[in-house]
Amino acid sequence: MKQYSVYILKCSDDSYYTGITNDVEHRVNQHNEGEDCKAYTFTRRPVELAFFQNYQSPEEAIRVEKKLKGWSRKKKEALIANNWEKVKELAVCRNESSHKNYNPASKKPK
Repeated sequence: MKQYSVYILKCSDDSYYTGITNDVEHRVNQHNEGEDCKAYTFTRRPVELAFFQNYQSPEEAIRVEKKLKGWSRKKKEALIANNWEKVKELAVCRNESSHKNYNPASKKPK
């Protein structure tokens, strides 16, 4: 059975790149060889594998990849460090408009 991996690369400029593949080692080599001059990693080589996780279906891997791409740098770094408590902490919405922060008394009458 074929496995699909979601991976995070740390680039030479300290940015992160998230992708999906069915062969992590080969894909990291492709990034480092710079086969596509339009690729995000082309000008940020060398890259190193910071994280990967395997999935049984491509749909599940794509779903996780899209989710990780939306994460903040700090949240990705917590994942890379395997610090799930920090991941949970960083996932909490802190916007004033969040339902958790809603305070009807703070609304001013118009």
